[in-house]
Parts: sequence; structure tokens; C-alpha cells
Amino acid sequence: MSLRTKLQGTGVALVTPFKSNGDVDFNALGKVIDFVIDGGVEYVITLGTTGETPTLDKQEKKDIANYTFEAVNDRVPVIVGIGGNYTNELIKDLHSFPLDKATAVLSASPYYSKPSQEGIFQHYKALASESPKPILLYNVPGRTGRNVTAATTIRLANEVENIGGIKEAHDSIHQSMEIIRDRPKDFLVVSGDDELSVPQISFGFDGVISVVANAFPKRFSDIIRTALKGNLAEASKQHLQLLEVYDHLFAENNPAGVKAFLYELGLIENEFRLPVVPVSEGLQQKIKKYLQDNK
Repeated sequence: MSLRTKLQGTGVALVTPFKSNGDVDFNALGKVIDFVIDGGVEYVITLGTTGETPTLDKQEKKDIANYTFEAVNDRVPVIVGIGGNYTNELIKDLHSFPLDKATAVLSASPYYSKPSQEGIFQHYKALASESPKPILLYNVPGRTGRNVTAATTIRLANEVENIGGIKEAHDSIHQSMEIIRDRPKDFLVVSGDDELSVPQISFGFDGVISVVANAFPKRFSDIIRTALKGNLAEASKQHLQLLEVYDHLFAENNPAGVKAFLYELGLIENEFRLPVVPVSEGLQQKIKKYLQDNK
């Protein structure tokens, strides 16, 4: 069964809660997992960018993945994030990380190195040949410094086995449309940008891997399901009502924005590892007021 069949709808890129002493707060992570699954999201992603993976060591990553599988308990599919800019090290991770229960591996394109498109192609080809699970490409040039072009995405989709889809987080609608026009039939294409998700679904995207769904799982996943059913007018109407949330979420930093919401909802502590810090007091108060006004 293809990823496009398994992963329609809303996936949520889970945060990693921390305690005040800096340790991973597994109890709070369990609360967030229950919250989003009870809210109706179709699948979850552990160890994504929103999970602050650059500040987690390798053992913590494995522990978080294992805990996520245990807490999810087969209620929804789980995707594990394994990405970076050292191809050979990532291949080791693909063999050592707990992936037996994973549906796929989400792999952000190499950051900082700024490889050519051929370098990106060869990187993913190497990962796909070694991965025990299908690879979901992740194009997020705002973080990596290099775009994965539509041509490279389609080349990977057509020429490399074990690559099942892409999380596309480039803000170019033209690039998104090129991917939809040229993709193979079973190639999953999901949005990596909450704000663009409904417009992208309107021309063929299969859903979204979301940040906002950490804090608004029911509201946001309902919007995505409505859009996928073809009721774009209603989905757009509800989507526009979340503009203030999007503004707050990404005004200063992700995941600082969504963690501020989750803190006000009583699910986690508002703790981070440097260099990420909490949102400013002014933004925190805006978030608190929004939640009070929209109960």
C-alpha cells in the first residue's frame, strides 16, 4: 500500500516537551499525543523540526521514538524524522533507530551544505537504498538554505524506489503545482505550511503535516477533511478564521509559538533548550487572550 493511501489528511509534527531541569518530559508528551489523536488527526510525526531535534542527542531521539510508538499504541500511523546533512551518518541512523513500527521516515533535505540538485538527488537515493521504511522527502528551504526543485522531486519519485512522497514547505505555489502535475499516481504530496494547506489541497495536495494541529487538532483536522472532500468554500471560510493563530504561531519562532499555546492549554511546561527560548511576554499574553476569547 502506498503512502498516498495510508497518509491522507492531517499529520501533526509533535513538539518535544521539556521539564524545568531540561530533561525530556515524557508524561507531557503522552498528554500531547492523546490530545491530538483524540482531536482526530490522521497520523503523527516524531522527531521532526518542531520536535527540536537539533538539541536532542541520539539516545534521546531513540527514547522519544520508542515512547511515541508505545503511547500511540497503533491508534494512528507514526512517521519518524531522520534528516540531516551527513549522508553516511544518516544511513547509520536508519539502521539503528527503532523503525519497526514506523510507517515512513521523514527526511529533511541536507541543510547548510547547500548541495547541488544532483547532490540532493544522490543523497536521497543513498538513504532510500538503505531505509527499511519508505522515505518521505521534506523540502523546507527556509531552514535548509537550499530548495529541492520540482524537477528533482519528480526525478526522485520516478527513478528511486522506496521514496513515497514529499512534505513540500516551499512557499511557491507554482512549484507545488508542478509537483502535482508531474507526480506519479501513488506519490504522496502533503503541505508543510499550515497557512497554504487549503489552497494547495484545492489543486491536488493530499493533506498537511501540521504545527497548528498540536494545539488545535480537532479544528484544524476538520478543516483539512472538509477541503479533501471538495467543500473548499467551507474549508476556506474556517481556514481564514485561524489567521490570528498562524500569526501568533510563527511570529517569533517555531516551536516557541505552538509551545506557548500548549502551555496555556495546560499540556506542557513552557521549556526549551537553547538557542530556542520562549516567546516574548507580549506575544504570550496575546496567545493567552486568544484562547480565553475562543473557548
